[in-house]
Amino acid sequence: MTVGFNWSGHHEFRAHTVHRPRSLDELQEVVARAPRIRALGSRHSFSDIADSTELVSLEGMPAAIRIDGESETVSLSGGVRYGDLGPVLQSAGWALRNLASLPHISVAGSIATGTHGSGDRNGTLSRAVSSIEYVLADGSLRTISPVDDDFDGAVVALGALGVVHRITLDLEPTFDVRQDVYEGLTWSSLLDNLDGVFSRAYSVSVFTNWTGDDVGRVWLKSVIGERKPPQSLFGASPVLAPRHPLADMPTENTTQQGGVPGPWIDRLPHFRLEFTPSNGDELQSEYLVPRRHAADALLAVRSLADRIAPLLHVTELRTMAADSLWLSGAYETDALGIHFTWKKQPDLVLPLLPVIEEALAPFDARPHWGKLFHDVRRELYPRLSDFVDLAGRMDPSGKFRNEFLDRFVF
Repeated sequence: MTVGFNWSGHHEFRAHTVHRPRSLDELQEVVARAPRIRALGSRHSFSDIADSTELVSLEGMPAAIRIDGESETVSLSGGVRYGDLGPVLQSAGWALRNLASLPHISVAGSIATGTHGSGDRNGTLSRAVSSIEYVLADGSLRTISPVDDDFDGAVVALGALGVVHRITLDLEPTFDVRQDVYEGLTWSSLLDNLDGVFSRAYSVSVFTNWTGDDVGRVWLKSVIGERKPPQSLFGASPVLAPRHPLADMPTENTTQQGGVPGPWIDRLPHFRLEFTPSNGDELQSEYLVPRRHAADALLAVRSLADRIAPLLHVTELRTMAADSLWLSGAYETDALGIHFTWKKQPDLVLPLLPVIEEALAPFDARPHWGKLFHDVRRELYPRLSDFVDLAGRMDPSGKFRNEFLDRFVF
């Protein structure tokens, strides 16, 4: 008997038990007693990264969302989803700097895998962390903050160090955003004006299927009171009717477009919390390339368009600012994320991933840890050996290791 599948139904968990503690004491007891265990978040990862002999879910733990206006931070249980945290912050006049495309994902799982939103000046979601409290293998607690030498290794940690009990995130005053969709951008205009396109709003997403001269759609998310969206975006024009990133999906699933202002929590994600995000019946992959290689990397992937397009729902291109987190895809480089939402055809999609990775190899592409990929180039993570050492010190018995970590990290 298994505990079910991940969000898309692609991976069936091998674990035989899911613990659902309702207090810190219960969580500590569960972790201390288990020989092998991993934290189970919102099940949105597409691989076996969260799998183990036993799993522990924090869904039943008190959210315990506590805002500290003096330090401009919020602390919360690791099991809280962004879609549940956002309204609490908004009602108190606060905001997070950035969000991923869907609010359904847990804060702890997103941070552990280096998940990101978009924006030239916005880092990954992990950059918002100001402290993190782990339940260690023996059930004890350890809080790590920027004053600790290991902090940059303990944030994007892939679940290898312990179970995240609480996280503290940096805040800023709430802000309103408008969302405008453009169509008619050509590939030549995009490649000639990459910096101009991605710097044109607070958060920018480009959706494409790689074929033809037309790129697809561009979503600009502009902060009210800052730079207004343009009448023309390098030849692309705004559209008034709402659009879904996937052509055959209902637009009511998406957050409001058409330039209507709204709070950050209702505009920065692409999808509404109460609806199914994306397609659901899908696979996902993503590769983060240093910004200096962005144009060449896009040309390399486009050369595979005939092989990619038949298996693809859509690709999304997003940018992010550099960080100092050891296993982050944006470690010490501004980056472009090339995200693939695939049709759920693993027998065809999985063999294509090494082909894409070979095409992106000259451009130092790092895979998103929570998506599907073929391999990891260890040399692209200069602090990987330091992370392995950190994991050995925090989890000397290997309680939190699993097959995914053994393949790609250890």
